[in-house]
Amino acid sequence: MTLSVAPQKAEPGAIVRLTLGGLARRDSVRAIRGEMVGEPLHFVRADSGRWRAIGPVPVDAAKSVSARVVVTLASGRVDTARARVEVPPFVPPKTEPLTVDTGFMRLDSAGIARVNRDNAKAREIGRRSHDTRRFWSDAFLKPRGSAQTSTFGTGRSFNSIVTSRHLGVDFRGKVGDTVFASNRGVVALTEDFLLAGTVLYVDHGAGVVTGYFHLSKVMVALGDTVSRGQAVALVGESGRVTGSHLHWSARYGSLTVNPFDLVALDRRWYSCAGVPACE
Repeated sequence: MTLSVAPQKAEPGAIVRLTLGGLARRDSVRAIRGEMVGEPLHFVRADSGRWRAIGPVPVDAAKSVSARVVVTLASGRVDTARARVEVPPFVPPKTEPLTVDTGFMRLDSAGIARVNRDNAKAREIGRRSHDTRRFWSDAFLKPRGSAQTSTFGTGRSFNSIVTSRHLGVDFRGKVGDTVFASNRGVVALTEDFLLAGTVLYVDHGAGVVTGYFHLSKVMVALGDTVSRGQAVALVGESGRVTGSHLHWSARYGSLTVNPFDLVALDRRWYSCAGVPACE
């Protein structure tokens, strides 16, 4: 039994593709359990003798991360396979300077507590997604067709002080412009966050969640099933922003990942196996 990973060298925040192969055809698979950096892996059958999954590389990963898979066969035999991903030192693509009123940057103790609660809610949605069946079978879409104005991992400096990394992708948009769901899923949260403003989170299942921030309006309700490319919200300038735009984020479980790595997944990577309403 073998476990391979692609790419073998991945940036912090990347999504990698895992392939489990070399399984004996005469001994059928009873169960597959896998994990990568503490997050469950969700394998689906690709073809005879091979299974596929995606896995996350944490944004704060250093040097390498590993995946481990345990397979139980019909005969009762248990096999284990491991794979390692090399993670080069993180080098931000660039630093984006923003000049704002200093009061805009400061958070009092109540503000810090609220931000921590907001972040905890987002992480919990990601964790719960591991218990949600996979709704998607097609490639992910960008939520807007407009120009991209900020990349994943970009350093952010406010008034010449580097304060954070930008863990999402920004798209140009005026207040009221349409935001589209990047794939099929269920609305997991619509709420007002202190920094991200009005947010919408869609749970796509199998650990994958996308988030849409700084909205002016959400056009769907908690628990709604949304389709790939459906209009779900409107661009706004809510939260801590310097102008109207859409911030698009993604999670694999509790970890933030690069949403463009979802877009880059070939639609054939996952079959329709296990998707009752396969599109």
